[in-house]
Amino acid sequence: MSDGQAEVEKFGSGSSEDSGSQRAEIFDRPTGWRAYYYHPAAQISMLGLVCFVCPGMFNALSGLGGGGQVNAKDQANANASLSATFAFFGFFSGTVNNVIGPRRTLMLGTWGYSLYIAAFLAVNIHAGAGDFVVASGAILGVCAAFLWSAQGSLMMSYPTEAQKGMYIGIFWAIFNLGAVVGAAVAFALNFNNTANSVGNGTYVGFLILTLIGVFLPLFMADPDKMVRTDGTRVNLVRHPSWKTEFLSLFVALKTDPWIILLFPMFLASNYFYTWQFNDYNGALFTIRARGLNNFMYWTSQIFGSVFIGYFVLDQTKVRRRVRAFYGWVLVFLMIFVVHTWAYFYQKTYTRSEEAMTGAYKIDIYDSNFPAHVWLMIFYGLLDSMWQTYAYWLMGAMSNDPAKLAVFAGFYKCMQNTGAVSVWAADGASAPYMNIFLSTWCLTVAGMIFAAPMVYIRVTDHTDIEDEVLMHIEGVEPIEPPVVVTTAHA
Repeated sequence: MSDGQAEVEKFGSGSSEDSGSQRAEIFDRPTGWRAYYYHPAAQISMLGLVCFVCPGMFNALSGLGGGGQVNAKDQANANASLSATFAFFGFFSGTVNNVIGPRRTLMLGTWGYSLYIAAFLAVNIHAGAGDFVVASGAILGVCAAFLWSAQGSLMMSYPTEAQKGMYIGIFWAIFNLGAVVGAAVAFALNFNNTANSVGNGTYVGFLILTLIGVFLPLFMADPDKMVRTDGTRVNLVRHPSWKTEFLSLFVALKTDPWIILLFPMFLASNYFYTWQFNDYNGALFTIRARGLNNFMYWTSQIFGSVFIGYFVLDQTKVRRRVRAFYGWVLVFLMIFVVHTWAYFYQKTYTRSEEAMTGAYKIDIYDSNFPAHVWLMIFYGLLDSMWQTYAYWLMGAMSNDPAKLAVFAGFYKCMQNTGAVSVWAADGASAPYMNIFLSTWCLTVAGMIFAAPMVYIRVTDHTDIEDEVLMHIEGVEPIEPPVVVTTAHA
């Protein structure tokens, strides 16, 4: 057997009872208070709280534009370095997770968020600390890779097969509420702020919340002590080694090359945040208006995801192929509605004009604010619909966790590649209009490239050959591991 084939076969090592390769042993569930503490739903909720106070606060701070600063250059450069290190270290984070365990990996990932927010507090006190912000962004990229690796392994291994959708829903609801609450706190703390940048109290509040997140994993149960609701014990599946992951990328591309048509869509999935947060919200509004915009943006995300996910993509009364086209048309129309609307605003201001001392900033009491905040709401809807539809398309291509894990890897790699380029352009003070038009063109291109994949590749039912990631050169199919899914930093 070749080394490459041996590495691929490690996908199946330590497989769980869901694989069906062996009969699962049934264990008694804990009783008394332990029944609540060791219940998978309780542990998933605690996992959601960790992401509520760490990535949730990061999203709330990013949504303010420039990390709440007047000059967004440092934050743009920090996000560029964050995306670069996230893309690189995300490739190896699964191995770290296997060696030190999910709880330690989770704790290792959380402290980077505290460092990142502390850097903004430092630059608020000492204006010359911009390099610290950029360095903290690079460190956060490493930590975020670890956090989302541990999060994925826990979230996907605790529920039974019939509960995965519900448990993922519990996690994402709690996680997204973090950004909503963080945005609400920032808005309240800066309601009477006239400096156009958030005060130290906002950063201190966010820092305290993220520090709580660092210690929350200590109170979570050890995964090897967890018993699912059906009595089966949780056996965490080892992630592939780096060598296996390299080989699996080739195998996935060889067996399902249609995934390449989704790459432009993946590339755009974090690209549009730069213009939304820095070049629109950060450029045009007072700090309290930015806070309210941020709150409305993240709140609308919850409704947008539920709408396209439940009312469009999960309607079993309609064939899956038809639902796929419904979703494509809805997202495509939303792109043109939102960007046409935004264009009429963008052409009225430039970066140099907004950087001038005393430049007019839209406030919540101004007559033109309602129309502008509605644009932020629609951008939030578009973002959640885009992300939900992208994940749904990947899920429609296969039910094999091994293949879906590779697809998710493609997604995060392309996502962070796009983010690196646009944050770097924003940090280099590229014209707002250039960034806006590139965002519009990339989102349209993403959907156009995805269209033939939707037409040819999405079927009403997943074919049997899509259930398993096959070996090269006729080796027997491999048993799949648990899917590891990731998200925004």
